[in-house]
Amino acid sequence: MTTKKLTLRLLRYLLIGVLVVLAGFPVYWMAATALSENSELYGSGQVIWLQLRHFPQLFNDLNQVPIGLWLFNTLLVAAGGTVLSLTLGSLAGYALSRFRFHGKGLVGFLLFVTQVVPEALILVPLYAMFITFGLLNSLAGLVLANVGFSLPVACFVLKGAMDAVPYEIEESAIIDNCPRFSILTMIILPLIMPSMAAAAVVSFFAGWNEFLFASTFLMDRDKWTASVGLASFVGQYETPMSAVMGAALVFSIPAIVFFLLIQRKIVAGLTSGAVKG
Repeated sequence: MTTKKLTLRLLRYLLIGVLVVLAGFPVYWMAATALSENSELYGSGQVIWLQLRHFPQLFNDLNQVPIGLWLFNTLLVAAGGTVLSLTLGSLAGYALSRFRFHGKGLVGFLLFVTQVVPEALILVPLYAMFITFGLLNSLAGLVLANVGFSLPVACFVLKGAMDAVPYEIEESAIIDNCPRFSILTMIILPLIMPSMAAAAVVSFFAGWNEFLFASTFLMDRDKWTASVGLASFVGQYETPMSAVMGAALVFSIPAIVFFLLIQRKIVAGLTSGAVKG
């Protein structure tokens, strides 16, 4: 190996190391804050290293609230919204990609318009609708509210990927009397799995991080999601920052793991369909 190649490799590893440190430092700082006492945070100042001797106290503080239940509720909302968004998004994306019908452009425009409407603008109408249909204080209602914003994104991501699939593949299946629904589920969707993964990530994190709808529609403490539970730590006169950061770290770990497991699919999925072959 020449000196030039060795230098380039060292620089590459150095750059990767710097990026890892920059990306991982916020998580480390959350852990360091969680293992600090309020007297240190608001008095002498936080230390940069992990104070493991404070872990029992942190565990006792977090044990006072149903973190596991909140995390489970969040997982139900995020997973339910992801499944529903992918199911409806694949059907809508296939219709927009393969069929010609009156109002096709209008449908696409209306789906796009939903992304520029603030959530707060439709909060009161949704609240009234949920009271009418008995969806208030229900995780199912929260899933439907989240899908209203994640579905258009999933639809456009999947449509772009389907546009890049040669239509000749479908023609061969149609000649063999394959139904349209089977063409979609058995031929098209397996070919665009990277885009499915990208749409799943967008939908999952939209449900995982959602706060406005959850804090408005969910009243019972045992139905709160992680975002609402985390906000409940903020008091009128005092906020236990160590408990807040400890809970935030617990809530962040599953999302980080989920992202790392499928991160390779994300870039391929988001760029799929950008250039037709």
